[in-house]
Amino acid sequence: MELQKASNGHHDLSPDKIPENGFDALENMTDGDIFLPNKSNGNTETQFTDFEGKTSFGMSIFNLSNAIMGSGILGLAYAMANTGIILFVFLLICIAILSAYSIHLLLKSAGVVGIRAYEQLGNHAFGRPGKILAACIITLHNIGAMSSYLFIVKIELPHIIQGLLEMPDSSDYWFVDGRYLIIIVSVFAILPLTLMKRLGYLGYTSGFSLGCMVFFLISVIYKKFVKEYPDEHSYNETVPTESIYNSANDMSEAKFITINPETAFTIPIMAFAFVCHPEVLPIYTELKNPSKKRMQNVANISILAMFVMYLLTATFGYLTFYGNVKPELLEMYSKKDTLMLCVRLAVLIAVTLTVPVVLFPIRRAVLQLLFPDKPFHWVHHISIAVCLLFLVNLLVIFVPNIRDIFGFIGATSAPSLIFILPGIFYIRIVSEEQEPLKSRPKIQAIAFVTLGFIFMIMSITFIIVEWVTGKKTSGGH
Repeated sequence: MELQKASNGHHDLSPDKIPENGFDALENMTDGDIFLPNKSNGNTETQFTDFEGKTSFGMSIFNLSNAIMGSGILGLAYAMANTGIILFVFLLICIAILSAYSIHLLLKSAGVVGIRAYEQLGNHAFGRPGKILAACIITLHNIGAMSSYLFIVKIELPHIIQGLLEMPDSSDYWFVDGRYLIIIVSVFAILPLTLMKRLGYLGYTSGFSLGCMVFFLISVIYKKFVKEYPDEHSYNETVPTESIYNSANDMSEAKFITINPETAFTIPIMAFAFVCHPEVLPIYTELKNPSKKRMQNVANISILAMFVMYLLTATFGYLTFYGNVKPELLEMYSKKDTLMLCVRLAVLIAVTLTVPVVLFPIRRAVLQLLFPDKPFHWVHHISIAVCLLFLVNLLVIFVPNIRDIFGFIGATSAPSLIFILPGIFYIRIVSEEQEPLKSRPKIQAIAFVTLGFIFMIMSITFIIVEWVTGKKTSGGH
């Protein structure tokens, strides 16, 4: 992609052709500088992309919020049970702020060199090895996220159909077999959405997906205040009655600060709840009237909205079941409860509509590696989407426990996308003349990268401990 500057003529400023010390015009850009063409008094100013963004501010918020929202929301009540209310809120605030800062580093790096893809930032910072590293991490992380979403479809959709048709759990009809159902959902629901040419078109489905999760949140709050008795199947039959209703039991009292062996396992779950970084630059590219400040506002509003949803879901889920809460909150509710059956369906729709948003960055990464200089081509666009869905379907169908396999990938890719890559790209791309290595912004970025490595080491350690001891933890994006 060529970077063009309109003055008396167009000068080629392609990242591959610019000297390492020749970014004078680009380095002087401010936060208000645009990222796409802008006509002013008949003159076209700096152009950084090959088409003008047309996605509205609101639709961009829907898309980024949908990218943040993941299956991990179902495990946050369990995380609160193992940290306590005060410690959970403190950690969630810290992680939300760090995530917003991480996006700030990405946008500032992109503004300096005028490129719009994570992989291209890697290419500018470290050459082809950096480009390949960024593309591989994005691909592995998002394939893991897609697999976790489809795994929820595989497990929950048969129960929903059985509940709606009042069929016994032992039914062996093909239409309650999760393996067939994920293929049907992938072909008829996910594939058509992945064939959209631009991510901005998914704003409507992203908004609907978020609406489904709001319904889930409202139902969780409702169930806290409208408790039915166990013989009315308000709760999952596997939860001991005396544990729920005996207020003298420690498992039925709210804890403000809790430290136990499971506490360390819940911190990565919370840290990974705000992973959306592969989608940030594609959404930025398609934003109407884009600037770093405008895109940062999109990110801040999206993170704030998800922070509120995460906090409310965790709080009311925890205050309903206290220490008895399971790693997946929906497991606590009876499958015979009509309201919660509808909630399960809403969550299923939400994760299904999130898959196309997650697939877009993978396709962009593959295109950057295989066809970096080729224009848009429908054959490439469609074939990569079909191959990715085929691969993910195979994994979900034949792998019995998808989270164990992708746990290690998530432990390495998520800290890389949130902390490490944005930090090192920023340090490498922003010149010494503009910000010396000992300047406050650079020192903050170095500390940020260090924190990312600490998170990665912690996460890998927890995964290994889980494998060795056989302990079960929750996860998912």
